[in-house]
Amino acid sequence: MAEAQARAHDHGAHQEEQCGPGEAWTRVKSRLRGELGEDVYASWFRGVEVDDIADGVIHLTVATRFLRNWLRTHYYDTVLRQVQGEWPNAERLEFSVRQPHFTVEPPKDVAIPRAVSPQVVAERSALPMPLRTGYDGFEGSPLDPRLSFGSFVVGNTNKLAHAAAHQVALSSSSPQSPFNPLFLHGNVGLGKTHLLHAIAWEVKRQKPEAEVLYLTAERFMSGFVQALRARDALAFKEKLRNIDILLIDDMEFLQGPTIQQEFCHTLNSLIDGGRQVVVAADRAPTHLDKLDMRMRSRLGGGLVAEIKTMDYDLRHKILEKRALEACAETNGLEVSDTVLAFLAERLTESGRELEGAVHRLRASYQLTDEPVTIAVAEQIVRDLMRGAEPRRVRIDDILRTVSKHYGVNRSDLLSGRRNRSIVRPRQIGMYLAKLLTSRSLPEIGRRFGNRDHTTVLHAIRKVEQLMSDDTQLREEIELLKRLLRD
Repeated sequence: MAEAQARAHDHGAHQEEQCGPGEAWTRVKSRLRGELGEDVYASWFRGVEVDDIADGVIHLTVATRFLRNWLRTHYYDTVLRQVQGEWPNAERLEFSVRQPHFTVEPPKDVAIPRAVSPQVVAERSALPMPLRTGYDGFEGSPLDPRLSFGSFVVGNTNKLAHAAAHQVALSSSSPQSPFNPLFLHGNVGLGKTHLLHAIAWEVKRQKPEAEVLYLTAERFMSGFVQALRARDALAFKEKLRNIDILLIDDMEFLQGPTIQQEFCHTLNSLIDGGRQVVVAADRAPTHLDKLDMRMRSRLGGGLVAEIKTMDYDLRHKILEKRALEACAETNGLEVSDTVLAFLAERLTESGRELEGAVHRLRASYQLTDEPVTIAVAEQIVRDLMRGAEPRRVRIDDILRTVSKHYGVNRSDLLSGRRNRSIVRPRQIGMYLAKLLTSRSLPEIGRRFGNRDHTTVLHAIRKVEQLMSDDTQLREEIELLKRLLRD
């Protein structure tokens, strides 16, 4: 027996030598994602990190106390089982809250302190003024130093556009760009302007002498009209044709046959001369009906990359990143993962909407000194949410929401299985059905697997009893109630 344990110990040590704990933990997380599903994984496990492995104890770190308590209560056995697949000698898990930290990643040519300290407010005053691009006296639109590749959050819905934009920026010194023109399109607030600014910053970082011009379509039209009035249109066009990279935002607003014709000539001249052009609009070139056919054809002749509507995972990542910034800059502010999950579920329109929500949470805390709870978050962002009127809740909605939230199958909720991991979500589902619907106890029992009304009554009383002693459970059920009502 001792010999077998020694072999197991040697095997575990050998496995750990072959690959670092970070690689093994990545495999553990991958299996957790497969077992629990994408939504549960994104909500609770994406930010968990392995800190140390010693004496059979796997030390894991998380971002918040709430997340630590949640994982201990709900997923301890699941995580331990998966961990033992990589570290057979693991006997237990230890969850701890890591110290909050945030590293600002501005454009590398901008001198901003990289580490956020307690004097972060004073440091923020060192943020440079927006850079206004231009060439030979022609003034472009300003570049925001916060909009860099480092601050852009990448997800499944924008990774192609991000990769293409990054490649264009890195290829600025090459004789021939791989994507010219690059056309980015998507709805408002999904990151098109951010990527245009990021390209400009990166090009200037790599090649400070590069002639970069960033313009909105409105700014281009205004400049051209002024040149016409000053009888200087030829010089205006020559200036544009001698720049290294032209970035045009909001192309859908470019109007007027004369202006479009001159822009098309400029576009052809730049591309034929090996100069990079990047254009952003709210729809693909073929759908820009106000542009003539030749321009639509030329704009679509390079790479067309769509930025799609953000999925839950990307929304959560954006909220988490902005919340980390806010917490690092605001003494005492804490935003739990429950609040982030609630906001990511409810705010689905744009990145600006998500950032606005975090700004409001931060301002509320600074003004009232009240902790950021789901109730506070809901009140603050109520006007950002669609469907302000509470909708009618159905038992099917409750089954779907509870199943998704706890990572259990709907069939398990309706089955006769008595595992604690299933019984508790089932009881909470019955409690919510009684609270949020007009169904009688016998009706609720029938919908939850043909159970007797006394079983439903017992579940309701049990949940009420647990809520009276468990603050975490009260917050959890409050989250479910809001998800169902909104």
